[in-house]
Parts: sequence; structure tokens; C-alpha cells
Amino acid sequence: MSLEPPFSIRRLTRNDLSLMEGMLSLFGEAFQDEATYGAARPGAAYLEGLLAGETFIAIVALKAGVVIGGLAAYELRKFERVRSELYIYDLAVAAAERRQGVATALIREIQMIAKERGAYVIFVQADRGDSEAVALYSRLGAREDVLHFDIPPLP
Repeated sequence: MSLEPPFSIRRLTRNDLSLMEGMLSLFGEAFQDEATYGAARPGAAYLEGLLAGETFIAIVALKAGVVIGGLAAYELRKFERVRSELYIYDLAVAAAERRQGVATALIREIQMIAKERGAYVIFVQADRGDSEAVALYSRLGAREDVLHFDIPPLP
């Protein structure tokens, strides 16, 4: 007797605008930043183009058709060698769905994508105070302590 998994993982395509919208809403809730993820949300054409492109990757966890987890990543093609690396830009799981393997399943999916694309590494940042993220990433990879700087564009 095999049990159905409690959720499924799906890579988004240009035809998954409603799921992309669901992922954006989830990020706004999870990061307590609805303004960033909802106030000036891009239109359908922009999101379709992003999802159809080669460098943006969106993955969702679905439960009964509802987005309960999401991962947004970018492929960065390198110049010093013919290779790339993947950067996990955002990863979130709905509060009620945490500690059920959703984040790990999303990361396993990006690991498969990295293998398919021949990427040599996946990297992600976590804030020092985000103990849950630090614990998750520490279980899955090697930690590097770096300084991160935000440099604004010229006015």
C-alpha cells in the first residue's frame, strides 16, 4: 500500500500564470512583505516572458491545487568557463505547511534542474536571524560566510 504524497512539485511554464500569481502571493505572506510582491505586480505578458526565458526558474509545491511552497531561481552563465550556477533568489513555504519536507522537495527539484543544465553549484543566501533557513541550508550544503552589499544604480 503506497501513500499519495501530501503535495506535488511543479516547474512553471509560460502557461502557469495563475500558479505564478499564487507563488508571488505566498512570498508576500511568508516574508511579511505584501507591498513588494503585490503592489506593483507585473502583467501577464511580462510574467509569460519571464517564465518562457532560459534564465528564470520557478518551482511550486501544490496541495489540492493551491500553492503551498515556491522557489524562484536564476541561472547565471559564467564567462571564465563553459558552465553555469543557479542562484535561489526566493524560497518560501506557507506557515501551516512547514516542517513537512516542502522546502527540501523544492530544493531537490532545483538540484535536478542544475544537473540537467550542467550547473556546477547552486547558491543561496540566508539572513543571520533566519534560523529555520540557516538550519535547512546547513543540512543540504556547505556554508560560506560572506559579506553582501547592495549598490544602487546611478540616479
